[in-house]
Amino acid sequence: MESNHTVIHWFRKGLRIHDNPALVKACELINQNSNYKLRPVFILDPAIRKWMRVGANRMRFLQESLLQLNENLQRINSRLYVVRGIPDQVFPKLLKSWNVKVLTFETDIEPYARKRDASVVKLCNEHNVEVAQFSSHTIYNPEIVLRRNMGKPPLTYQKFLSLVEKLPVPEPASEPGKLPKSNQPSADEEETLNPKCYDPPSIAEVIERVQELGINKFPGGETEGLRRLDESLKNSSWVCSFEKPNTSPNSLEPSTTVLSPYLKFGCLSSLLFYKRLKKILEKNSKHSKPPVSLMGQLMWREFYYTAGAAEPNFDRMIGNSICLQIPWEKNDEHLEAWAHGRTGYPFIDAIMRQLRQEGWIHHLARHAVACFLTRGDLWISWEEGQKVFEELLLDADWALNAGNWMWLSASAFFHQFFRVYSPVAFGKKTDPQGNYIKKYVPELKKYPSGIIYEPWKASTIAQMQYGCVIGKDYPKRIVIHETIHKENLKKMSEAYKVNKDVKGNAKPEPEGGKRAAKSSKPPAKRAKH
Repeated sequence: MESNHTVIHWFRKGLRIHDNPALVKACELINQNSNYKLRPVFILDPAIRKWMRVGANRMRFLQESLLQLNENLQRINSRLYVVRGIPDQVFPKLLKSWNVKVLTFETDIEPYARKRDASVVKLCNEHNVEVAQFSSHTIYNPEIVLRRNMGKPPLTYQKFLSLVEKLPVPEPASEPGKLPKSNQPSADEEETLNPKCYDPPSIAEVIERVQELGINKFPGGETEGLRRLDESLKNSSWVCSFEKPNTSPNSLEPSTTVLSPYLKFGCLSSLLFYKRLKKILEKNSKHSKPPVSLMGQLMWREFYYTAGAAEPNFDRMIGNSICLQIPWEKNDEHLEAWAHGRTGYPFIDAIMRQLRQEGWIHHLARHAVACFLTRGDLWISWEEGQKVFEELLLDADWALNAGNWMWLSASAFFHQFFRVYSPVAFGKKTDPQGNYIKKYVPELKKYPSGIIYEPWKASTIAQMQYGCVIGKDYPKRIVIHETIHKENLKKMSEAYKVNKDVKGNAKPEPEGGKRAAKSSKPPAKRAKH
């Protein structure tokens, strides 16, 4: 009889068993051949937290997601094998010791992932291992969309929608059925020596500084992602009337779905979300439309993934064919103050502190702090803000993070740079009492609503009465918005003259609604935060 062979399904993103066509393919092979054994693998690189900007909150989300993935795989008579090491170094050993015949995985558009995957596929070819790749992290395959646009990235949202409107959308793949217990692999050499060697990591293994962990408001994992999806879609009237610009950036509890971390890690299938949402909208003739609707938010995610797939330098200014070249300035002191919520602007500081504590902030809050860092006030490169978000956001996603930072800095996609967020007036619209500031900037909790957004206007005696003296207990403003944003407008105007021949200076689609027309914010959109 032929010796046992192994089929590896390699998890990277796509940390789920629902709608996972690559996993389904692996399971089908197991059911078709009794000599095949399934080993679902996640490779945990011990060096990842050293060379990648991954904060403690996001590492906890990943750790929880791996625990849930292992539990869900056990439901189908399998388990997760967490292998420690670097893929290039791990696979040669696995392919040989496990007698691997097939490798399945979900494709990824990120430059690092493409390089890694090409290396592993080459290795598999050298070992006569069949490779099956599936595009399932997005609703549409970015490569197919790009081919419809002659290989070029769509530079406007409406152009993207026109490219995908006639593309077929498949049904989500069914969850694999239970595998025969006889097809479970026996312990290898490593497991014999250490039965727990492939167990999911503990918090201590993935997080060096546990003191950096904030409140766990959004636990990781497929089960939690599906629960949040059910919760978000149960009220059809809310779903149909949803308009992103009319949600609050500074509510004490999220005014949106907070499904973005689950989509980022693939704990939740974007295709499943799309199909369930579509059914609700089809049953209701009256509903909001893209770009502001819930469906519109999913399409923003697709838009940025498609643009990112076309440009390897999507996350940097130099060498990026989409991005305007703007002479940003370097100011480490201002960057540090912004990143840690010490700018002297309570609304901006509250947002950045919420981000550091909880790993999530509303999309309009992201807009406010991004504009403040770049063209609005500090004139610091969007790349620096992108790095901070990459570290702190639970939903930090290469394509969305870069795309939105370019948009908010008016470097790409959006070009009405003269529309600047006020770090004072904007937050007042939805939270005139300043409750959000009192929660995240507690130094100011005794300041009355009329002055909490501008505490520097209080007299010294009043500041002492409120228990917070500006410049002592809370920072002075690092810049004066009223004057600096006008100076920056001149700089942007000059930069646009220099960049006048750069392609893509198209007007963006309006955000929609009367409120958007009256506000001082740019009509930018953010995909599912």
